[in-house]
Amino acid sequence: MTQTTLLQYEAPWPVHAIDWCKSTAPGHQSRPRSAFRLGIASFTEDYRNRIAIVGLQDERVLVEDDYTDYPDFVTLLLATTGDALRVWEYIGDAPPASSAYVGRQPSGGGHRLTLKTALSGQSKVQSQNTGAPLTSFSWNEKAPSLVVTSSIDTTCTVWNIDTATPITQLIAHDREVYDVAWLPGLRAFDLRSLEHSTILYETPAPKGAAPPTQSSRLPTSPLLRIAFNPADSNYMTTFHMDGTDVQILDMRSPGQPVIELRGHRSQVNAMGWSTTERPLLATASDDCQVLLWDLAGHTQTATSPRTANSRLNSPRPDVKKRIITDPIMAYSASNEVTNLAWSPQIPGMTMNTGHSTGPGEWLAIASGKSIKALKV
Repeated sequence: MTQTTLLQYEAPWPVHAIDWCKSTAPGHQSRPRSAFRLGIASFTEDYRNRIAIVGLQDERVLVEDDYTDYPDFVTLLLATTGDALRVWEYIGDAPPASSAYVGRQPSGGGHRLTLKTALSGQSKVQSQNTGAPLTSFSWNEKAPSLVVTSSIDTTCTVWNIDTATPITQLIAHDREVYDVAWLPGLRAFDLRSLEHSTILYETPAPKGAAPPTQSSRLPTSPLLRIAFNPADSNYMTTFHMDGTDVQILDMRSPGQPVIELRGHRSQVNAMGWSTTERPLLATASDDCQVLLWDLAGHTQTATSPRTANSRLNSPRPDVKKRIITDPIMAYSASNEVTNLAWSPQIPGMTMNTGHSTGPGEWLAIASGKSIKALKV
């Protein structure tokens, strides 16, 4: 029996945002194809960006999700950020009222994606009535009604999407905030200006730079993305704007990276941790490559079984930063890789053609107009 390890989808526009559906469908064990669902969004420099939901058609192709293989599929929520936080409602058994593409004419099928709410409020640090553009968001998996957004106006806002109201706005930094993340299993932030804030890591100043004055600040490169290891939330990864390296921080020994990954030849665009017990990290870059890093050999595994409190042992704070240059796997795309996303655990299945897929995780990558899902 032939094993399928690569799936592909071609969008009509350049793809930027991508993520897997994290909710399981009723009866998904008998219909595992329903687990292959991705939300994607375009990247164009206007207000006509598009959203689509794609699903599995056969052993090779992902298509716009307009089939009716699972008519009892529950309603799902999808969130996007731009000029506001928008929450979309995806209904899997709706009448053929609209296409899965937002902003396009209906194409038939029993699925639809509609706007549920748009959230934008006045900033504490700006005088205009509308909020500044948002750069990113994070959904709280432990409390799904909570979403936190980051903005170029230096603030982070926590929203209750059930009531469509802001809970609080945090003036977290003195510069633009490009990303925000919930600490896995806890409700915590890395903040700079609050009473109980902690500076985990600051971009080092360039060598030879003049010391800052009251009217100037050091010309440091901003951090673009952050990601916690879901299996061990002591570890967090980040990278700099236009940077080719990825830094791994230990929250128990803040101040400098404990590990640095050096393998890309051009700027890094995205990164993501696997959800398995083994610490696997994927990184994507303008060098058209996706690199997979296995950090198990660079940390000590906890002796107790995995529980909510089990953690991997980080390097001692006084140990010199470890430089890793050899990924365990590399995938070369035809264009720059702009984003990636790990799937949840997906059961294996056998298709009508005789092809099969093994159980486990898939890694979806966005490259130009192409989406590829790679079996890891």
